[in-house]
Amino acid sequence: MTPNNILPQEPALTICVAQLGARMHYAVPRILCAAGMLERFYTDFAAVGPWPPLLRALRTVSGDNGALGRMIARVPDGMPPDKITHWPAFGIEYYLRQRRAPPAALAPVFEWAGAELCRRVIRHGLGKASAVYTYNSAGLELLEHAREHGVRRVMEQTSAPAPIEDRLLTEERGAWPDCEAPRHANPQRTAFAAREQAEWQCAELILCGSEFVRRGIAECGGPAPRCVVVPYGVDARPAGERQKRRSDGRLRVLVVGTVCLQKGAPYVLQAARATGASAEFRWCGPVRVLPEAAVRLNEHVDLRGAVPRPQMPEHYAWADVFLLPSICEGSAVVCYEALAAGIPVLTTENAGSVVRDGIEGFIVPIRNSCAIVERLEMLHGDRELLEKMSRAALERACEFTVERYGQRLLVALRGLPSASMTGGLAIGANLTATGVPKGPNHISRR
Repeated sequence: MTPNNILPQEPALTICVAQLGARMHYAVPRILCAAGMLERFYTDFAAVGPWPPLLRALRTVSGDNGALGRMIARVPDGMPPDKITHWPAFGIEYYLRQRRAPPAALAPVFEWAGAELCRRVIRHGLGKASAVYTYNSAGLELLEHAREHGVRRVMEQTSAPAPIEDRLLTEERGAWPDCEAPRHANPQRTAFAAREQAEWQCAELILCGSEFVRRGIAECGGPAPRCVVVPYGVDARPAGERQKRRSDGRLRVLVVGTVCLQKGAPYVLQAARATGASAEFRWCGPVRVLPEAAVRLNEHVDLRGAVPRPQMPEHYAWADVFLLPSICEGSAVVCYEALAAGIPVLTTENAGSVVRDGIEGFIVPIRNSCAIVERLEMLHGDRELLEKMSRAALERACEFTVERYGQRLLVALRGLPSASMTGGLAIGANLTATGVPKGPNHISRR
């Protein structure tokens, strides 16, 4: 019999993670494994067992450093192989379906892959797991299965909900019809959105990378009280040696990400035109705009195309300012990387960044190239402010490493048993080494 003054402890969570791809280089399963909470990690493909040497041999023979290089990089560091289950043939089929599908037809590919992953996980079994961890559009069947068997249910909403993204991008296509190929009404996106919403209803805890995502779920009628805002973190990488200031005094502006409407391509072009000779723009990322639009953009912005991850430090080292005028994101990892490189960040609220306006950079309204130009001219004319923001960026980055992300994530997960009965939570960055908040203000109920 338990004494009245001693409460029985909740059993420790053991979690099965089901994840397509190598999102954030497997940060979540790595964190859970290090905390002793990972029952099993399920994925489509991981470079484990005989696969790394086989892929390297294929790359040598074929000379393909693109797809094969990305597959070789899918190494789940820190996880023992006996914790990992993957299905390489399924992973290859998923990759091929994505390659063959036009952008407007990707939604059913994502739905197929998510449902197939869930079916495979269910067949394989959850072992001794007391919880499952899934991602939006790739977890519905597994969440339903877990609910039927009394297993706790967590999902991560990695981006703004589909209706929010579709509305914003439809407005962009209307404003810039010559930027991307026209898209017609897509009923497949309706099914995709319905799948996300069904996952929200089934999950007990919904993790959001930013307040922008949480607000989007609420706007779509989702269960905002079950949402927890947990900002991400990035692995520290050796920083490139910062290049000396140009003798001509031009401000070096870096953009990273796919060149498209979603990332604000027209506003980058307008800003580059307006700043003229006072700034130099460089954009690293695959080009997804129409050829004519790419030509216009390349007249003012140095389009570098897709850049392998190991080469990115040299581009961050080149930059004075990082620019990302996104229309819609979840919480853009490139903004975390820019802070870690000591670069002031100029972005929008819709990018879901942890940048504080006027401290590590500036937050500007979406679709406002004038505001971008004004802030760039301010930094160009005040190098003392630029250096101050650079130092602040490095300090801010210390709060958003993978280790600190892990602390925030574990705090959120340890609240899972009562998550469905609480108000929405926002997990702050200022935690102790054990993951316990230093004060009550770092977990604020809404």
